[in-house]
Amino acid sequence: MTKKPTAILALEDGTLFRGRAFGAEASRAGEAVFNTSMTGYQEILTDPSYCGQIVAMTYPLIGNYGINAEDAESARPYLDGFVVHELSRTYSNWRGRQGVHEYLVEHGIPGIEGVDTRALTLRLRKEGAMKAFISTEDVSDEEAVARARAWHGMEGTDYVRKVTCPSAYDWDPSDVLSGAWSPDGPGSLPEKRFRVVAYDFGIKYNILRRMRQRGFELRVVPATATAAEVMAERPDGVFLSNGPGDPAACGYAHTAIRELIGQVPIFGICLGHQLLSIALGARTFKLKFGHRGGNQPVQDVKTGRVEITSQNHGFAVSPEGLGEDVEVTHWNLNDRTVEGIAHRQLPVSSVQYHPEASPGPHDADYLFDRFLKVLDRNRG
Repeated sequence: MTKKPTAILALEDGTLFRGRAFGAEASRAGEAVFNTSMTGYQEILTDPSYCGQIVAMTYPLIGNYGINAEDAESARPYLDGFVVHELSRTYSNWRGRQGVHEYLVEHGIPGIEGVDTRALTLRLRKEGAMKAFISTEDVSDEEAVARARAWHGMEGTDYVRKVTCPSAYDWDPSDVLSGAWSPDGPGSLPEKRFRVVAYDFGIKYNILRRMRQRGFELRVVPATATAAEVMAERPDGVFLSNGPGDPAACGYAHTAIRELIGQVPIFGICLGHQLLSIALGARTFKLKFGHRGGNQPVQDVKTGRVEITSQNHGFAVSPEGLGEDVEVTHWNLNDRTVEGIAHRQLPVSSVQYHPEASPGPHDADYLFDRFLKVLDRNRG
């Protein structure tokens, strides 16, 4: 039996994990984070919000249902490393087309298995997300720690430019490989009623699916699109997507959003929520270890209803600076961070979590219906 090659994961504090290599023969630096979802590893791998990060899964067995074309959340994986306790080299699913190992090899991403992911998670849970280095090549312990410490970090880095689309396009729901999907097939999708321009800060396909299923005609534009370029599309509404990195580093987005406020209804998710908040006067800050997983409790201020939500972010909005015209609509029940805002007079709102889920609970799916009603009222 051939011995599997070794791999190393080093944290900036000097903590080392040795394990078995899978994926590509490569070395990457990034921010070590953990995700608590029990399923949906393919959606996590292909979420552009993980650009610049090395993701550890707390669920111990990963890979048993393989990778398929329909469940991807973007055209390729953007994370910089994948850490699991045990990787299944074989998969069993009628839609599966390749294993996780082969998928990461194809895209040049290193992985490590056989490490104590419980110990790693506890370390990150205590000390916070850390600079890290992962390698499936021949690297010494000393070099691995040094390269982790030398990484530039997430704060002040604009990762959005790395994941956004190069040019504007109309999202075609008949193209299954682009992420279009309807339970009853493309022919069952409703008639298009509202034209929405969606900013691609790292947009997930399931956001586009959810909006198309409600009758939105979708025009996706690059993150650097100006307000004038957006308004030239004559939109009924503007959507601000999720994405990676530090929201404070995206000055071009702050300017465009600030100019769009008051011209057209706006709805934002995750990074889009943070960028909208900055445009409205707030500031953002880096969380100690972030919120990543499908079990985050969020409370609606007006109704008192608690939603279990899917989340993936390392920064949060400080309510100071929002002003009297903006109200906080949702709070995180774990750490009381801001999870949603709304303008008191204008049709402008956002949430920090992911109502489109994929993976995760669907408690917040109603927010897309709420956006639909906002556009309907605004047109009337």
